[in-house]
Amino acid sequence: MRMARSAWVLFTMMAAVVSSARADDWPQWGGPQRDGIWREKGIVANLPAVEESTGMLPRAWSAKIGSGYAGPAVAGGSVFVTDRVGEEPRERVYCFDANTGQELWKHEYEARYSISYPLGPRATPTVDGDRVYVLGAVGHLFCFEAASGKILWQKYYPTDFGAEIPQWGTASAPLVEGDQLILLAGGKPGAMVVSLNKMTGEEMWRALEGPEPGYCPPIVLEFGGRRQLIVWHSQAIVGLDPARGKTLWQVPFAVRDGLTISMPRKFDQRLFLTNFYQGPLMINLGPDGISPHVEWRTSASSTEMKNDSLHAIMCTPVFTKDCVFGVGSYGEMRGLDPESGHVLWETLKATGPGRWWNAFLVPHENRIVVCNEQGELIFARIGRGGYEELSRAKLIEPTQPIGRRMTVWSHPAFAMQSVFARNDGELIRVNLAK
Repeated sequence: MRMARSAWVLFTMMAAVVSSARADDWPQWGGPQRDGIWREKGIVANLPAVEESTGMLPRAWSAKIGSGYAGPAVAGGSVFVTDRVGEEPRERVYCFDANTGQELWKHEYEARYSISYPLGPRATPTVDGDRVYVLGAVGHLFCFEAASGKILWQKYYPTDFGAEIPQWGTASAPLVEGDQLILLAGGKPGAMVVSLNKMTGEEMWRALEGPEPGYCPPIVLEFGGRRQLIVWHSQAIVGLDPARGKTLWQVPFAVRDGLTISMPRKFDQRLFLTNFYQGPLMINLGPDGISPHVEWRTSASSTEMKNDSLHAIMCTPVFTKDCVFGVGSYGEMRGLDPESGHVLWETLKATGPGRWWNAFLVPHENRIVVCNEQGELIFARIGRGGYEELSRAKLIEPTQPIGRRMTVWSHPAFAMQSVFARNDGELIRVNLAK
């Protein structure tokens, strides 16, 4: 058995080296295009058999790390991830070799927490060429030289932008747009959104006011032939001119406790949002992309457990021509009719019952990769007709206690024909190449 396992590990490492030249990176939150879609070819049709000794998928390597919610970023043959050192007032940034798991560099800094769920950084690092941008849980922003870990410049949200750290920390991963690094800083005055020169850290513009920034990463989408910076903060969904920060349109959508977490989803000229307490909202931006009107929304329920729509907490939904689906407030995976918002089907097969239950949904070719909070990896077909499971295996151990269950709430990265995942003790790579 030991010989077989050694042979498998050697094979996966060799396969990783051979395939790296044709493999994709996952350099930021949501992958190369920040849309949560995995586009690599040559991936297994069904998940490999688990190891008898562990009951989990065989690993190319694993590396010891501490606690945190931030998923890894993979780019240029390196993996970048952040953590917190136990209950000490320190955060760390790691760079590992993506082929071997060897630590290449580490940066450690003081970060005193006064936030809920104080288990570590929330935002996935953003890699852009030879630089990596890292945001900590209480507003420490760094621009590192990716190869060496040298600090090129840094900011601190409270002092540089006048920000008050939200109760669950800063979570919106920085966005690179041309020569800009765009942040959902939540600062004052007028610094809800801040644009910096990505090379120097010099401020370029500020935009928007509001009581809370929320937690949703900013994203650039095209509507009406125009690139727009889409920002969902605690009071509204807004479209900005990414070059200058000028408001193009906005639709009020106030959410309780600033819980804007899942990313807005686009299909044609429509934009779909969903929230734990307020539920979903479907907006049509019109042919010109700047004339929004609400197509439909469902009413917030009198009790959070009883609702007839998609009340997601962390799960960014998938929006196709004939179905919108995601994981709702108490673990229900539901499919909605995009024309009306009516529920088409519901299942708990990939998830489980419980408040804040979460799974990440990643489209890949003609299937969906489901990464649930129990550390399972699932291949499934999901659409208007419902949920059809194709393959399931244990990926990583859930280590974060939520209520009476253990969870893993960090989004994996899909790169180099592999999945890179972390919990509160390790970072792993599992090869999924054919």
